[in-house]
Amino acid sequence: MNKYGIPEQWHGQAATPIAPADAYNGYIAANVIFALDRLGLMERIGRGDSLYSEDYTEDRRTEAILRAATCCGYLKADENVYIPTEAGREIAGSRGYFTWAVGGYNEVFANAGQLTQGSRRYDPSDIHRDEAMVALGSAQCDQSMFAALLDEVLNDIEFGTIADLGSGNSARISRVVGRHPGTRGLGIDISEPATLMARRDIAAAGLSDRVQAVQADVLDVIDEQRRLEITGEVDTVMSFFLLHDLLADPKTRADIMPRMREAFPNARRFVLGDTMLRDRIDHESMQPIFSVGFELAHAMMGIPLHTKSTYDRLFTAAGLRIARVEPFATPHSWLYVLDAV
Repeated sequence: MNKYGIPEQWHGQAATPIAPADAYNGYIAANVIFALDRLGLMERIGRGDSLYSEDYTEDRRTEAILRAATCCGYLKADENVYIPTEAGREIAGSRGYFTWAVGGYNEVFANAGQLTQGSRRYDPSDIHRDEAMVALGSAQCDQSMFAALLDEVLNDIEFGTIADLGSGNSARISRVVGRHPGTRGLGIDISEPATLMARRDIAAAGLSDRVQAVQADVLDVIDEQRRLEITGEVDTVMSFFLLHDLLADPKTRADIMPRMREAFPNARRFVLGDTMLRDRIDHESMQPIFSVGFELAHAMMGIPLHTKSTYDRLFTAAGLRIARVEPFATPHSWLYVLDAV
């Protein structure tokens, strides 16, 4: 069923216990990486472009960020130029994690103590994530780590209209439709900032006649409280890193997949991916990237996570045959191809 082996990064790359200096410097490094990306410099570092200090001599803050990146080993200072190192080029390919964590969940992590004590609440009026940064980080990860596998899977699937649930800025649905002439796409996301970003990018790509971005709660669409005419035309549904949110309520958990099938009555294929709860955690093991942050963020938001065996059981109970399962590069994340039977 799985022609791919488990990616090496699933087994962990950061040794534990994490020493004080590593923890502190790692926190600073994460913020430096995010700052470089916000300044548009991470793209250049990823390409291996040199950064000339004379361009930043009158901008002390940018120069300080470049010095900090040099201290982290992402750049090498050579007279009047900063040269990207191999580590810098590698981190550029993983920048989506830092957009997600620092840009998207900084407020959640910084207030984890207060959220746990109950003095603060995870709520739009109090502590909340930055939806636009979460969407951007997801899109960056999609492009650098998920796109190749998803494209290969979709090459084996015939579809006319494909929906992406939890589409973020619709970069993924736009790329998929752009690669398959004659197809149409529907992106559904709850976030207004992400949907506005999606509509802008879709128009810029010249896909307005083929890709539609809709702001809606996917749960409302599944429960048919929000009716969209195009859902009846959808023959393939995809969704990535949203299912754990849809499965959050234990009272409706078993109904989510059957309701999804009812909301998209002509869909015969479901391509779904999610990050799942690790079966076992060893306090003296090598920790992978992302897993600890993903689990902690969702605990602070009050959203339970589930193991792979739970997903297998829910899919099968909904009358979906598991046709293919593949591991994503992101640790403990799986892609499923499911056939409606």
